[in-house]
Amino acid sequence: MRETVHSDAAPAAIGPYSQAIRAGGLVFCSGQIPLDPATGQMIEGDVRAQTRRVMDNLAAVLAAAGVGFGDVVRTTIFLTDLGDFAAVNEEYGTRFSGTAPPARATVQVAALPRGAKVEIDCIAVADARGSR
Repeated sequence: MRETVHSDAAPAAIGPYSQAIRAGGLVFCSGQIPLDPATGQMIEGDVRAQTRRVMDNLAAVLAAAGVGFGDVVRTTIFLTDLGDFAAVNEEYGTRFSGTAPPARATVQVAALPRGAKVEIDCIAVADARGSR
């Protein structure tokens, strides 16, 4: 069974995709870029500010699915400049406390939608209640 997950507290999809899909006990969150959910526009600021907005957007989608960052088991970070890795990693790390952060891949890409510097997607376990 597949269920579409939607949050008004995260940017609306800008293409033919869902913010997330809940299936088989997992939540698959589409990549988030630093769009302001109220305006649909890119936020201003450096890669740290962009990463904070991306993580806020992911938090909203995860919450709409009834999970949180403690339920995330896998993430992928897309950067247009690997030189930004340390700053992104620092902001990203504030959302994952404890001894078991999720598995992760980080890759440099030529470009991201709307000129974003960072995009992050994730997979969470939907039946891991209490791990938030």
